[in-house]
Amino acid sequence: MDFVVLLHIFVFAPILFCITFLSLPLPSPTYFLAWKSQLSQPVADLVLRNGVIYTSDDSLPFADSMAVANGRVLCVGNRSFVQEFEGYGTQVLDLGGKVVVPGFIDSHVHFIDGGLQMMQVKLRGVNKKEEFIRRIKDAAQSTKQGSWILGGGWNNDLWGGDLPAASWINDVTPNNPVWLSRVDGHMGLANSVALTLAGITNLTDDPRGGTILRTANGEPTGVLIDSARTLVTSQIPEDSVDDRREALHRASNLALTRGVTTVVDMGRYYPGFSTELSWDDFSDVYQWANSMSKMKIRVCLFFSMETWSRLVGVINRVGHALSEWIYIGGVKAFADGSLGSNSALLYEPYVDDPDNYGLQVTELEALLNMTTESDLNGLQVAIHAIGDKANDLILDMYGLVASTNGMRDRRFRIEHAQQLAAGTPGRFGKQRVVASMQYKQCPSLDL
Repeated sequence: MDFVVLLHIFVFAPILFCITFLSLPLPSPTYFLAWKSQLSQPVADLVLRNGVIYTSDDSLPFADSMAVANGRVLCVGNRSFVQEFEGYGTQVLDLGGKVVVPGFIDSHVHFIDGGLQMMQVKLRGVNKKEEFIRRIKDAAQSTKQGSWILGGGWNNDLWGGDLPAASWINDVTPNNPVWLSRVDGHMGLANSVALTLAGITNLTDDPRGGTILRTANGEPTGVLIDSARTLVTSQIPEDSVDDRREALHRASNLALTRGVTTVVDMGRYYPGFSTELSWDDFSDVYQWANSMSKMKIRVCLFFSMETWSRLVGVINRVGHALSEWIYIGGVKAFADGSLGSNSALLYEPYVDDPDNYGLQVTELEALLNMTTESDLNGLQVAIHAIGDKANDLILDMYGLVASTNGMRDRRFRIEHAQQLAAGTPGRFGKQRVVASMQYKQCPSLDL
């Protein structure tokens, strides 16, 4: 090898390499920041800054910045502190002073039922009889003859209090059975086609825990209360699995747009309805969505108290938490109906119905036995009670069960606790019973 070749190898080649390296563009500073951050701490996917962030932490009630990674909050604090979690690919959002709060928890919903209603005739907010009829007429025009027309959400208080009747909609639905649930879920309206399918006539007796409203001549008006509703609803084809899965999807999206990230789902069980409905939704909808990574919202599930032993078996096998999305809460039962349906159990009769004190929809002895066994097996118990008499009956029963089974942190619940007698509110605190009340059950407040 001659001298010229050696000169190229040992002198000119290194010089050429150095020139080439120095001519390359340098990475941006964020590249080195990201590299450094990945070695020392996680890098945020999203950073929120310049906001008013409520933390629920007494040591730092409010912050102006927050970092998030993989769906989890990394940190909250001032901008300079949170900025340490920024790196390559971090999205930075300037809130411009907007408020951020933790996701809301709705402690009482009927989630699948609500999602199904989103696919039916929408009557929520209707405040005129004419509009009520028009919406049903429009639905009938686009529904195949003989098919059911379903809807819900109506509230007769919005148009003056008069209850609807089958006669309102018979002329616009001559060829379709109709079932329309009231907003409280304890009353519904059937047209004459549906009443005929159900075999309801002036000779039909009221079922236990339910009422068939009638005219002065004894003819059914079309309005059915509590367990009487099953006379018609049992004729309606079952909702398909696909429809119920779509209902979960729609309800979840609606909840998220309202900032609700967790719900307590009381299921599709109502007085007189099948206890299997909630179990079907558990297996066909919730467990399916969880296995397919389609859950968008966290749920705490309650089941009919009649199935308490079945629920105990499930919890013994898999525990309360099936995943980060699904938690098995407890069991639910009903003591009475609702005020809007004149079926809440009261000490005094209804002003517009002086012979009516409401309905006790579950026998007290059966309720006591189921509650005792459910509590003894560690299940949280929630009982629907709206009327003043119903609430006192359940509080008395809860006291008896607690003294029988012994003291523990059981957190009995009364759902709605709407109409209370003087002195009853204080009993909730003394007995450590949760008054699970919703704002719609607070008619004296302008909410």
